[in-house]
Formats: sequence, C-alpha cells, structure tokens
Amino acid sequence: MPAFTRFAWAVLGYNLLVVAWGAFVRATGSGAGCGQHWPTCNGQVLPRAPRLETVIEFTHRATSGIALVLVVVLLVWAFRAFPRGHAARKAAVAALAFMISEALVGAGLVLYGWVARDTSAARGWVMAIHLTNTFLLLAALALCAEWSRRPGGLAAPPGRLRTLLGVALLAVLVTGITGAIAALGDTLYPARSLAHGLEQELAPGATLLLRLRLLHPFVAVAAAVATALAARGALHARPRGRVPGLATAVLTLVAGQLVLGAVNVALLAPVALQLAHLLVADLTWIALVLLASAALGPAERVRAGAVSAAA
Repeated sequence: MPAFTRFAWAVLGYNLLVVAWGAFVRATGSGAGCGQHWPTCNGQVLPRAPRLETVIEFTHRATSGIALVLVVVLLVWAFRAFPRGHAARKAAVAALAFMISEALVGAGLVLYGWVARDTSAARGWVMAIHLTNTFLLLAALALCAEWSRRPGGLAAPPGRLRTLLGVALLAVLVTGITGAIAALGDTLYPARSLAHGLEQELAPGATLLLRLRLLHPFVAVAAAVATALAARGALHARPRGRVPGLATAVLTLVAGQLVLGAVNVALLAPVALQLAHLLVADLTWIALVLLASAALGPAERVRAGAVSAAA
C-alpha cells in the first residue's frame, strides 16, 4: 500500500476518534467547560487549574486542531502526489472544506451557548448540521484514501442502482441526524425507565428532541431496509471485485447497529453504549460510501496507473 494511502486511512481513523470524543463531551455535559470562549478556553490559551469539564472540552479542541493540521498535510501531499484533476485531489479538497466548516460549527455551538444543559430548538437544528458535516467529512477522507489506489469518480449511468444507493445514503444520513438529536435528548432528559422515557416522549408539549428520540428507531429500521436493497443491487450489478466484500461489511454493520440500538434503549443509553453506537454508525456510513464508490465508479482495470501516481 503506498505511503499516501496509509496516511489517508490513518487520518480517517484519527478523525473517528475525534468524533467519538466530541460525543463524549456532549454525553457528559462538558461542552461549556471552556465557557463561551473560542478559540481560547475561559479566555486563556492553556487553562490553569482546570475543572474536569474543562479538561474534557479542552482535549476535544486540541485533538480537533491536530485533525485540521493532518487534513492540511493530506491536501498538500495529494497535490504533490497526483496529477491535476485526479479524484484523490478532489476528495482531499473536499475534506479540508468540511474540516473548516466542522470547526466553524463547533465554534458556533460554544459562542451561542448551545452546549451543556441548553434545551433550545436551535441547538437541535445545529446538531443536525453538525452531524451532516461530520458524515460528509468522513466520506471525503474515506474516498481520498480509496481513490488514491483505485479509479475514482462516478462512471455508472443514471439508473436503478444509482437510485438505490442514493436513497440508502440519504436514509443513513437521516438516521444519523435523528440519532444525534435522540442522543442529545437522552443527555438533557434522562429516563428512569423505559416507561418513563415513553411518557416523556408522548407528553403533550414534548420538545422536538423528545419527539425525535421516539422517531429514531423507526427511521433506523427503514434505513436498514433501504441499505439492504442497495447492497443487493450492487451485488447484482458487480458480483466480483470489491463489491461483495463491501456489501457484506455494510450488511453486518447495519445488523450490529440495530442490535446496539435496541440494547442502548433497553439500558437507558449509558455513555459507553452511546459511543459504541456512534462509532458503528460512522463505520456503516463509511462502508456504504465505499460500496457506492465501488459499484458506481470506473472498473479497476486502470488500477496500476493509480498506484504509480500515488507512489
């Protein structure tokens, strides 16, 4: 595997850890650990005698800053390693754009006070934007790594397979959005039991966060069906190469995600399970993006040229 490809996968893996730590910040209510200050923490570059919440939030900011530097390095390396117009270059540019917007969304959450115990509707909408941007960032990083070794881009003509995969990607994205808002509802409105949680969600005047917590499992099941149909269509279109392995990975991750979701609900969303649930959601999204790339992209007969360019 060329050095650039290894580095690109490593940057993706590191960003998965940063995303998980961001969820830990939300789940522990530590988002206000640095006050309404950004990029400084409580007005200081390095916080002195920090509280636990400050340490958690400052660690997230520091790791996010490292992630930004890594993506900049990825972009510079991509422009040096690949010719003009190469798909890996385009994916690296997209990754940097989404990384910058990720930082801006995070800054907005802090500066407007949409953190910790804030229950405003605006926070829910920003969480949806945040999750969408995160998914797009992970997709760009995954495609950058993938296209550094294999032909990239969209080659398949419009048709049933493109529709199936497009619907599946949209369904998984919507599931992620409702899941992020449901997780926020678990943090702000913890349930003492399943019955109490259902009572909260069905109560007259329940907030949007609680309504979406109730809706999320149904959206997840619908997304699982859409994903299974897309994987079946991809297998039918390209029964050889990388598609069978990626389709199997997608279906396995979707099944595991459904089980994790059920256990998460039954155990009233402990923090460790929330993080595991998010990680599998991210991996499912990445696997589905790679499946779409393998099923809809150019055939791999020009693979040697891509490897030479990366080297």
